Amino acid sequence: MPETDAPGTDRPRGAKYILSCLGIGLLAGLLSGLFGVGGGTVIVPLLVLMLAYNQRLAAGTSLAAIVPTASVGVISYALNDSVAWIPGLLLAAGAVVGAQIGTWLLPRVPLAVLRWSFIGFLAAVVVSLFLVIPSRDAGLPLTALSITGLVVLGVATGIVAGLIGVGGGIIVVPALLLLFGTSDLIAKGTSLLMMIPTAISGTIGNLRRSNVDLPAAALIGVAACTTTALGAWCATLVDPFWGNVLFAAFITFIAIQLAVRTLRMRRR
Repeated sequence: MPETDAPGTDRPRGAKYILSCLGIGLLAGLLSGLFGVGGGTVIVPLLVLMLAYNQRLAAGTSLAAIVPTASVGVISYALNDSVAWIPGLLLAAGAVVGAQIGTWLLPRVPLAVLRWSFIGFLAAVVVSLFLVIPSRDAGLPLTALSITGLVVLGVATGIVAGLIGVGGGIIVVPALLLLFGTSDLIAKGTSLLMMIPTAISGTIGNLRRSNVDLPAAALIGVAACTTTALGAWCATLVDPFWGNVLFAAFITFIAIQLAVRTLRMRRR
């Protein structure tokens, strides 16, 4: 599909446009609350397919929509005492730095190599999710080692996000589960907290480059806010094992989507 501009002031924003944005937001908000991800892995491809956005503008619009979505998600998880505040800020600080590194590396590293490496990483995560079942009672204590690990994880997440536009919760949640032994709820709530300053920083940069459709971001963000709390509530009802199964299925979907996109790029 050739890249086209997103609907702008010179195009009518009719019922299809409004309903599409609202539908995308409702789905993204539900998944954001349920899995602790920003929703960009849903918003970006749907904006491209349903409203003919180009990849860059879809990513910028998605990032702006994530700000209110993640904020509601954090509040929802905080009500259940499932947000590790200081670790989340450490992750965010690392991610902001890592995103700059990823942006710098982007024109210097073959995109296909990066995508296939990330697909391999996601496959390993899916397997590992069935090897470790998180405890709902596990926390995220701060030690010199864990603080260093959180900053490193944040930087790595930011680099991947800057390179291929996929990051945030899809990396942070399984890493907190598998490497830090955190409960699944704290991993998701802390992941959403990390996304807020990261998304704000990225949105400011995108606004300077006119790379955000603000009306669409507002519609998607508002719609997502109505279902994010529902997703977070559903997460508390799901057994940790089945939570891992659902998250593994979601990661598998993302990996397949990324693989198909990479194969299409090779054929061009």
